Amino acid sequence: MSFLAIFTRKWARKSGLAIHAALSLIIFFFLDLIDAILCVVYDFIDESLEGKSRGCYCTEASSTTGENEVSETLFRRRNVFKEMGFLGFARKFKFSRKMSKSKIHEPANRWSDCGCQSCNSWTKNENGNLHVVVKDSISPEDSVQEPLENVIFIHGFMGSSHFWTETVFEHIKKDGYRLFAIDLLGFGESPKPRDSVYTLRDHVETIESSVINPYQIDSFHVVAHSMGCLIALALTAKHSTVIKSVTIVAPPYFPSSLEGSVLTRIAGKRLWPPLAFGTAVMSWYEHIGRCVCFIICKHHKIWEWLIKLCTGKREIPWKIQDITRHTHHSAWHSMHNVICGASKFADEYLETLVNSGVRIHLIQGDLDKIVPSHCSGDMKSNFPAVEVDIVAGADHESVISERREEFAENLESIWCSCRTTGFSDVNTSGVTCI
Repeated sequence: MSFLAIFTRKWARKSGLAIHAALSLIIFFFLDLIDAILCVVYDFIDESLEGKSRGCYCTEASSTTGENEVSETLFRRRNVFKEMGFLGFARKFKFSRKMSKSKIHEPANRWSDCGCQSCNSWTKNENGNLHVVVKDSISPEDSVQEPLENVIFIHGFMGSSHFWTETVFEHIKKDGYRLFAIDLLGFGESPKPRDSVYTLRDHVETIESSVINPYQIDSFHVVAHSMGCLIALALTAKHSTVIKSVTIVAPPYFPSSLEGSVLTRIAGKRLWPPLAFGTAVMSWYEHIGRCVCFIICKHHKIWEWLIKLCTGKREIPWKIQDITRHTHHSAWHSMHNVICGASKFADEYLETLVNSGVRIHLIQGDLDKIVPSHCSGDMKSNFPAVEVDIVAGADHESVISERREEFAENLESIWCSCRTTGFSDVNTSGVTCI
């Protein structure tokens, strides 16, 4: 009887996998077709409404190299219809409108992006600096003010400074810190330039020009989440002589030694779970992703009105605001050029930081379904000096949002230890489970 039960379970599992594989093949085949058709449709609409088409990554090739390299995942996304020559055939017969130069214009927002005042508020900033929230932690009773320690907080993909100001900032109790929460380039209230491809270098340089240089920061700590961790590693490696500590939460770390496509490891074409399917669609299909942004982001005021109507509340939750405060251009390029493209540089940055004696603290929830759990283990294995905390019962976001006070205390402990001890005094012998 037990043998029959085991055989039945194995057969059911194999059947389920076979069905899943067959359904995946069929559904992603149709998604390939839809994306190929949309490629031609958007090309025509862009040319009609804006005077010219800005093109896409279906037929173009990469020409940049080095740290500013555009990720190869933008060009090497397999599409059966692209490989069959469908796009070249369709574009050959595409109706083309000739327009005078006077009709060709470059508005701040594309026709498929939102152009409301809140989304374009950054255009009032002539210098193009990032939106930065600054909080000084100083007690009014302090008669003698000591130099403040600077901490830069970097949010993750499709987030904003709200991720930190609405969770952690209020729980930083100790005095003497100046906290900076930024909206990354292309997100929140920061600039979303059409001519940027949102490379790792672009993000690092805008943080320097918006925070480090204008505030004359000569030393600082960094706290980052998810995609922001890769930007944090690049930023701190560049300033390794003045950085005090780096705290990275749920970093998408994929060692350069691993074989295979980074995009496949991060967002494989899977139907289940739903989160994996959504990630795959938004990562593999440029034009379907633009449709989603057109529906959600361009018309966010309608959705916000409906939410207010249904909930009876006057304020929109910051999490909902965050997922609409970007353009498809900024989100698409940041996904590929930072999350996928920057992963190849992570080992180099970590080695620079470790050799400089910078304290690196990694935190990840054991229920994280967005960043694979092996990421923290791989980083610890390759760089034993990295301190790793595995938080039981926490996922990608709740590792911070549902343990805010504890997380803030942990940060303060890390910062304080950097005042009193050197890196060589820190215990990095193993992994801590909380």
